[in-house]
Amino acid sequence: MSELIFDAADEAATDRLGAALAAALPPGTTIALLGTLGAGKTRLVQAICAGLGVAREDVVSPTFVLCQRYDGTQTIHHLDAYRLKDEDEFRELGALELMDSAGLTIIEWADRVAECLPEERLEIRIDVTGETRRRFTIRAVGECYQPIVASLAMTLA
Repeated sequence: MSELIFDAADEAATDRLGAALAAALPPGTTIALLGTLGAGKTRLVQAICAGLGVAREDVVSPTFVLCQRYDGTQTIHHLDAYRLKDEDEFRELGALELMDSAGLTIIEWADRVAECLPEERLEIRIDVTGETRRRFTIRAVGECYQPIVASLAMTLA
C-alpha cells in the first residue's frame, strides 16, 4: 500500500493519527505536509511530537523562525517553507543537512520546496472537510515508506 486516507472527525482523531505516526516512523524520516492555511498542519505536528515525548505546548508553528528543533525520543526538525522566497533560501537554512540527519524532519508547505525534497519521503495532504473534520491523505513517495503506510492502515483501522 502506498497511500492511506484517514478521515478525522475532530482533534482527538488527529491526535490518534499523530500518535500512530510517532510510533511508526523510523529515524531519518522526512514528512512533507501539504494543505491550505488553517488545515491543521501544525496541529498534526503537535500530535506527532506529543507521541515522541515533547510537550504539546512547546510545539509552535515555525512560520516566522522557519525552523524549530524539539528533543523527544527522537530529534524533530520542524520547518515551514511558507515565507521562503525560493528553494535556495530553503537550502541556506541547512534543510538538506537536516533531512540527511537521523532526526525526523517535518516540513510545512513542502510543495513550495518540492525540488529539494528527498526521493524517499512521506507526504501528508490535509484537506478541510468540515469545521473540525479533516481528511489526511498519507502517501509513500518511494519504496521504503510503503510498509509504514500499510502498518498505519492496520493501526488506524
